[in-house]
Amino acid sequence: MARVVVAGSSGFLGSHLREELIRRGHEVTAFVRRPAGAGESRWNPYAGMLDPDVVEAADVVVNLAGSPTFGNPHSHRWSRRLHDSRVITTRVLAEAIAASQRRPAFLAGNAIGWYGDHGSHAVGEAADSRGHTLMTTVCRDWQDAARPAVEAGGRVTFLRTSPVIDRSSPPLQQLLPVFRAGLGTRIGDGRQRMPMISLRDWVGAVAHLVEHDVAGPVNITCPQPPTNAEFTTELARLVGRPALLAVPAPLIRLGAGRLSPELLASVDARPDALIAAGFEFRDPDIRAILTAALESSVPA
Repeated sequence: MARVVVAGSSGFLGSHLREELIRRGHEVTAFVRRPAGAGESRWNPYAGMLDPDVVEAADVVVNLAGSPTFGNPHSHRWSRRLHDSRVITTRVLAEAIAASQRRPAFLAGNAIGWYGDHGSHAVGEAADSRGHTLMTTVCRDWQDAARPAVEAGGRVTFLRTSPVIDRSSPPLQQLLPVFRAGLGTRIGDGRQRMPMISLRDWVGAVAHLVEHDVAGPVNITCPQPPTNAEFTTELARLVGRPALLAVPAPLIRLGAGRLSPELLASVDARPDALIAAGFEFRDPDIRAILTAALESSVPA
């Protein structure tokens, strides 16, 4: 049994991870910004306030805190919150870990957007970060914020998470009504690789990293990332509607603004570190991922 502290446990991913860790017999304490209840400890990362005794007692600290990724890409306020909510929470936790005596392991949230556009080349954890898009900039600063914990010598694992596919959360939550209306479309030429992972594999992968001594960047993504065209075709097949249209790249750039590079870029990310650590995927490809997400709502 490990003593695990989770920041961001009230979010979609954090709530599922907390349930899974408890199910596995771990003792979980959630950092919350409201008055704390059982199994919780109050913190205010923007004021640099947390209980150092909670960090001192932990074996693993997991940071999933951050404002929603989906928002208005034309809003400077939204992009600033996207950046600061991740960087500040990571830095506060990293500094608390560095100041502790026991130096708990730090599983620091991050995203696959760290890599930028790599075209058709397979992207393992040793790949470089390219470009200066909104998300690559956020992800670099996000990772750099964990430096105090890295320099203190403890285990630090960067969770380079790809979009998590589940019908109750973005992006599938927004796409399902569109595809069910027969308006599903490819993005640009549809050849760009789109790393993604099912909810149950994301939860299983992060729980696996809590329980195994893996350090450094870890791609939290399926082993066979689909192209945008493959994703579009499979989702249309599962909802029983055609998807024959394509949105030209210039329209994507106009509508998606600073997030358009994330939609048009190709990142053929591979989970080499997870596989080397013995994690077994339940949903390795797009058909399995979408089936797992929709199995309770797709007609037999």
